[in-house]
Amino acid sequence: MVTIDFHMHIYEEPWHSWVIEFLEKINPSLDYTKPVKPEYLLRDMDEAGIEYGVIFAESTPQVTGIVSNEFVSNFCSKSDRLIPFASVNPNLSPDPAGDLEYCVKELGMRGLKLLPSYMYFYPNEKRVYSLYEKAVELKIPVIFHTGTSVFKNVRQKYADPLYLDDVAVDFPELKIIMAHSGRGWWYDTASMLARIHENVYLEISGLPPKKLLDYFPNLDNLSDKVIFGSDWPGCRLEKLVEDIKNLSISEEAIRKILGENAAKILGLKNTKDF
Repeated sequence: MVTIDFHMHIYEEPWHSWVIEFLEKINPSLDYTKPVKPEYLLRDMDEAGIEYGVIFAESTPQVTGIVSNEFVSNFCSKSDRLIPFASVNPNLSPDPAGDLEYCVKELGMRGLKLLPSYMYFYPNEKRVYSLYEKAVELKIPVIFHTGTSVFKNVRQKYADPLYLDDVAVDFPELKIIMAHSGRGWWYDTASMLARIHENVYLEISGLPPKKLLDYFPNLDNLSDKVIFGSDWPGCRLEKLVEDIKNLSISEEAIRKILGENAAKILGLKNTKDF
């Protein structure tokens, strides 16, 4: 069983104090004042049985901080098990599509992470459509933060997954992943979008595995559209994977959620072939 973590964070400079305080309560084993090293993350992945991890850059200065695309690209170059995703903030970049092309073609990044409630835009605003057009052209997936967040300066109104319905209709070839699956207020909306749109997926980072069947009673039937993510370092990685494996759903569904669906989205023909 291949296991792929579709949601992992690293830090270059220290995150804002409120982020560090939150993470220290969950995972006190790290020193959040110093850049994390690839070998530490890989050790955590090995202990949890995770073969590949998707690593995010972050251009969210008002909420968490900055983790540059160049830093993430260099970090992931240390191991082919680490898959870099770019961050492009449409409110800070004068040429978002050009920046994304640079990240993919020059830095080797394999997807785009957008955080509307951290970056302050609605996903269906026409001004950001150039990013989606470029992602389709480059044949990369886009993962959106959806659902509530506890961090200072987040604007929750932008996190409703319903805005992705327009994006899915206007860009049917774009692979759209909903990080946190509409956490808090919008589980039903996220589930509906994953059911009706071929290229829209639920990603379950930040959700307690033991609550998943409460949030998504039809999880077994939805398993083709569900992707595992941890939100590392904000979790106990090994325990999280074990709890997913112990869910009261079919073994086939567990395989799909833990890795098979992500492998298809990332274009991995098998676990040794990028």
